[in-house]
Amino acid sequence: MDELEAVSKLKGGDKQALNFFFNKYYNRLVAYIVTYNHDNVLAEDMVQQAFIKLWVNRERLDTTKSPKNYLYTIAFNLFVDSVKKRKKEQQFLIDTWRTSLNPILEEDDIALENRIKKMKKVIATLPPKCKEIIHLNKIEGVKYKDIAVKLGISIKTVESQMRIAFQKIRNEF
Repeated sequence: MDELEAVSKLKGGDKQALNFFFNKYYNRLVAYIVTYNHDNVLAEDMVQQAFIKLWVNRERLDTTKSPKNYLYTIAFNLFVDSVKKRKKEQQFLIDTWRTSLNPILEEDDIALENRIKKMKKVIATLPPKCKEIIHLNKIEGVKYKDIAVKLGISIKTVESQMRIAFQKIRNEF
């Protein structure tokens, strides 16, 4: 049976004609779709759907043309539809994630602001020398040795003052 004869028979509802086209184009169509989606199982699924559409729309076939281009077009459109569907699903998941996390992030921001305020209050209650040392080290990034030289005190004093500051901060939190 040649293709044009098979198209006429397919149009008349002959399942053997559908089987003829299936055997002729199935593997080629799967290979074609795999080049796009890199998933053999999904490609096989799409190609099977393409043949189902060919069967459902068989009355509209042109008996003077091979259904090859029609099958390739259907398979490609199924691939495009699957990509669009996957993008919509991903966007839905992203939107859901953002919506569900937004209150948590806002709570975290508020909690962080409260901790910063509390930290500033605790630092404000430290003795002046201790406050100056912690400011130099933690805010300005000055090393203990350089603080000691700048303030004319020993490194051990700087370490001791930092230990006192951290202890008071830990006690408050």
